[in-house]
Amino acid sequence: MLEMRRAFFSKRALWVYLLALFPAVIFVGHGISVKMQRSEFAGKSVVSAAVLDRVTVGTLDTEVLAAAGQPLLDRSWERRDVKRRTLMYFDGSRRVWFEFENGALRDTRRRELSSMEEDRKIYAGMFQYFYLRLAVFFGCLGIFINLFRGEMIDKSLHFWFLAPVRREVLLLGKYCAGLIASAVIFGGGAVLSFGALLAYQTNADLQAYWQTDALYHGTWYVISAMLGCVGYGSVFLAAGLLLRNPIIPALVMLLWESINGFLPDLLQKLSVLHYLQSICPVPPPMDPNVPPLLRLVLAPAEPTSAWVAILGVLGVTALVLYVASRAVRRLEINYGTE
Repeated sequence: MLEMRRAFFSKRALWVYLLALFPAVIFVGHGISVKMQRSEFAGKSVVSAAVLDRVTVGTLDTEVLAAAGQPLLDRSWERRDVKRRTLMYFDGSRRVWFEFENGALRDTRRRELSSMEEDRKIYAGMFQYFYLRLAVFFGCLGIFINLFRGEMIDKSLHFWFLAPVRREVLLLGKYCAGLIASAVIFGGGAVLSFGALLAYQTNADLQAYWQTDALYHGTWYVISAMLGCVGYGSVFLAAGLLLRNPIIPALVMLLWESINGFLPDLLQKLSVLHYLQSICPVPPPMDPNVPPLLRLVLAPAEPTSAWVAILGVLGVTALVLYVASRAVRRLEINYGTE
């Protein structure tokens, strides 16, 4: 309980909460922006989507005005003897821009106030590129390294070793305390950010998503975040126990995880991140304009089966904790060298 209280409420944990809550704050802000835009356009004239979709290239601006009525935006200018005009309409969910040259329609642009499909892709990219690679990684670094290394720096580890319990039990207790704290913080952060994603969707999109994949996606996002705490936590606990300066191996591991997408398939599978991404329900988006050669390099390795990925991370965690338990038996406290 003491370790859990320190992990949850110490001043050192403040930045861990900020990492976990950052995605939720971003999606809450985006949701507020979307709701404000909806309120702004709700009081203005709405044109049927069928009317706007019938407008084709070459249609005259006078014909569009006759069919769709007064636009929300009517902007005209002239450049190099070419008369240009832009008309913007709103069909209840999309803004539609008609671009005219010399009175004839040249191009049409459509943009939804909020696209559930697009937002889900953005969330998948945020979760895999920021949350797993950085937030969970550095959060576990801060929580688990301090379990032993922080005690040595504070010169308080000997009090734990004087307790009438085996050191292996002490090690497991500290790991469980750190794991519970990190899993609650980052699992909760995943729940909050996913909830923020759903909060501003339209009722129709939200209902359709709940009837298909919402619960499945949300569950696996949370499992992935918690599994990251399991794997990274054991590595950083062992690093804090075995190494005088655990920051250097942490930086090496961060570099390895960061270049994961550039490695061959076999080497990608030697990364914790590969297994965490394998159980994410939606693959991260890739810019279609990326050159084919770079796309080939950045393409992730074939995902591992979800249950194989879970068992793999648990197996590695058990091995790391076994090595750490052997080391803690032989650990001698010498604060003078710290």
